[in-house]
Amino acid sequence: MKFLLVALHSSYPHASLSLPCLAARCHDIDGAELLIKEFTVNEDAHCVFESILEEKADVVAFSCYIWNINYVLGLAKSLKSHSPSCFIVLGGPEVSFDAEYVLEESRDIDCIIRGEGEEVFRHLAEVLIRPDGLPGLSSIPGITYRLEDKVTSSPAQQAIMPLDNIPSPFEYGLVDLEKPLVYFETSRGCPFTCAFCLSANDSQVRSFSMERIRSDLLCLIDAEVGTVKFVDRTFNYNASRANEIWQFILTNNAKSRYHFEIAADLLTTENIELLKNVPAETFRFEIGVQSIIEETLSAVGRKSNMEALFYNVEFLIKKTNVGVHLDLVAGLPGEDYGGFLASLERLFQLAPQHIQVEALKILKGAPMMNVADKEHYKWSSAPPYRIVSNPWLAAHEVDRVDTVGRVLELVYNSHRFDKTLEQIAGLMSLSSFFNEIAARWEDEKVVFLSMDQLFEFVWDVGGRILPSGGQSLFREALVFDRCMADYPNPKKLPSYFSIEEEFDCKVSGEEISLIRAKREYSPETKVRGIRWLFRSGLFKDGSGEGKRLLFIYLSTPGKRQEKNIFVEGGTFTAKDSLKLRDF
Repeated sequence: MKFLLVALHSSYPHASLSLPCLAARCHDIDGAELLIKEFTVNEDAHCVFESILEEKADVVAFSCYIWNINYVLGLAKSLKSHSPSCFIVLGGPEVSFDAEYVLEESRDIDCIIRGEGEEVFRHLAEVLIRPDGLPGLSSIPGITYRLEDKVTSSPAQQAIMPLDNIPSPFEYGLVDLEKPLVYFETSRGCPFTCAFCLSANDSQVRSFSMERIRSDLLCLIDAEVGTVKFVDRTFNYNASRANEIWQFILTNNAKSRYHFEIAADLLTTENIELLKNVPAETFRFEIGVQSIIEETLSAVGRKSNMEALFYNVEFLIKKTNVGVHLDLVAGLPGEDYGGFLASLERLFQLAPQHIQVEALKILKGAPMMNVADKEHYKWSSAPPYRIVSNPWLAAHEVDRVDTVGRVLELVYNSHRFDKTLEQIAGLMSLSSFFNEIAARWEDEKVVFLSMDQLFEFVWDVGGRILPSGGQSLFREALVFDRCMADYPNPKKLPSYFSIEEEFDCKVSGEEISLIRAKREYSPETKVRGIRWLFRSGLFKDGSGEGKRLLFIYLSTPGKRQEKNIFVEGGTFTAKDSLKLRDF
């Protein structure tokens, strides 16, 4: 019997972990042929359907999440219409909590696996492979199924213990290690019970053995996977265990990067000492702050030592090479729009590498559903179940949160405006500035801006709201950031490049030839340049005469563009650009 396991990712870089785990658990079932196919929701649905159909599978199983459920249901309908005998199975968080409703509404689905799937799917495969298998569905825990037009739910499946009972999908070569991002788990469950998170339903934390973790990590390290994303809900729930894994990675890693979700307030002195040794571009920590209002956090059962959290985050940012990604959720009980901006401002003060803000989602099965009902929330009944309003946030304020999030991605997280934001922060709160940008964004109904249009947009907003005394530094910072982003054509400079008559920003062909010869650039490298005189004290040197910088752009086929900046005979790379202040 042929089993086809189908993943529909939100984007290409992701490699499925859940389906390879199912396949690994079923690898030794006689008569079962298992195949995994991975697509994205951005692909044409008809092409995906044809690709599934050509496999002529007896059983097709889909992994369901908020980003793909409607796509999956459409495929299931087409598949059942074309192949009525095909047994269609759904699993995943998007169908685990209202399985009977899904089956009643979608008559093309035959079975839903609720919750943890490896043992249940194995039992299901063993039953279906029998000639008279369907009556045996009643013996399988953890499923909701349709039999003779009747929907039935069996008792819940017990949690898998020990987790090592699940064979390694990496050992069997079932995970696509060529993808840029590969998921990896060392534990399941979460010690916390935050109402807005599905992990609140699984407070029993279980870990794979350290031997298994080390073995699987070596598979990923040897394959030189681009990014390994740990899907553990709170990776450092056990500090000594976290240290052991981090030390193993640091000892054995070659080229891979690692992403962890951690609770910063749980970091110990031993953790911090180890993390001081992490090389640049190796570890990234995603840390959920969610709100700085303790009453708000308490209302959703979130327990955090905020003083320890902010202390440790600041230490990570200032004293280690760990990249820090901070999250905020707007729309929790008791936090109004002003409270959201205050939370955002606190994160700006920490200067993390990445800030993500989003409006609260009322996920199916999460305890937040009860809180939302009690507090009279309004939210969308369609994925991703984003709130529309609540007693503290009006609908237009929830929309504004989403706009702030989009602008953050383009302006803050892109790091194209670092020098500009540094200057703005000395003139007004960054949260207020981003609120102003978001308001203008909404007023003009912006859908897309090119890079140059975005720089002009920031210039226009800053020109209107920043105090006049800071305009010169703001302008020069924006010029510097634009020069760092990409080559600006001296013949078509943006409006904020204010040129005085006696200053020529062009770099002549003769100068380019001299630079090429002196720096020994390869013949196939295209060399361009622009010079700029920064007069307003952006780069202080004590002379009061300003600083003249020469930006050189190197474009070599097959390589990313490089930049060099020359100043008074010295040189430094773009990566070290912040050292400009030392000149």
